[in-house]
Amino acid sequence: MKNQIIPLAPESYQRHLLHTQERTWAETNCYVDLWIELLHSWGLEPLAALPFTLTIDFEGDQWTFFKFPLADLYELYGLDVQELAIWKRVIDHVEEQVILGRPVLVELDSYYLPDTVGTAYQRAHTKTTVAVNAIDVQNHWLGYFHNQGYFQLQGDDFINIFNLHLETDALPLPPYVEFVKRRSRPLRTGDELVQQSLGLLRNHLNLLPEENPFEKFKTRFARDLDWLTNEPLDVFHKYSFTTLRQVGACFELLATYLNWLQQHRISGLEPAQQAFSELSNGAKTLQFNLARAVARKKILDLSSLSEMAERWQSAMSHLRSAVHEL
Repeated sequence: MKNQIIPLAPESYQRHLLHTQERTWAETNCYVDLWIELLHSWGLEPLAALPFTLTIDFEGDQWTFFKFPLADLYELYGLDVQELAIWKRVIDHVEEQVILGRPVLVELDSYYLPDTVGTAYQRAHTKTTVAVNAIDVQNHWLGYFHNQGYFQLQGDDFINIFNLHLETDALPLPPYVEFVKRRSRPLRTGDELVQQSLGLLRNHLNLLPEENPFEKFKTRFARDLDWLTNEPLDVFHKYSFTTLRQVGACFELLATYLNWLQQHRISGLEPAQQAFSELSNGAKTLQFNLARAVARKKILDLSSLSEMAERWQSAMSHLRSAVHEL
């Protein structure tokens, strides 16, 4: 029996504009991208929930794996996200929550996710998070949000992704799983939603990194370069994903958010919006130059990181001043 929360079909699914417009970074990370599409499919505007992108920081060996704060999702949309305790088979919990009308966010192996064909599907075992919207256990079928869209899998992929071929005592450690409950409450739209989002923006301005993250990154990046240029290409891809892709994709979302506010007649944001867009593009350029340096075993010029540090400082100053005037 097929159980489905939101009536969707992969072949006719219409993605949010964040995933249809031409972007510098086509994908951000699995958690943010699936939430963009889940909110969109519920008729909610994910752009309003992007103030958290302000707070990305360099964490020592990586940039923040940025995610929608659960408190923000509750504040804006009345979505109550809770961890799901796994004490039975994962598939049993997923089916039960979907029947109750609650999407399930579960860590799965991309090796069995057909939407990753060309990258991980049937090629590499990598952890990723999907949001399950529909499931048919008897017929081995799953409908899920992942990355930029809505997809389905079935047959052997279904059996393998839920380890149905294994005995109970041979199962791996259970994944991290969350479920989403929608609380009954009036939802703001239009100017009211914008004002609510501005409240979140003010909160996140109080949570900025205490030190300039680009200065910290430059110091660590300079140390990593000698090591990185002697590693195989797959190590470069992992390093790039946790550093340049995270910061670049995050600041592109932040620039898009500020543009959304300007479209709703919030003034004074253009200098910051432009600066964050330049930071995003700068991370993309640096990623390309890093790939070339690693491939050719060449020295990489890091002067652009000093410029990015100055741009970050200026952008945050402009944004603080603009928001204070609102």
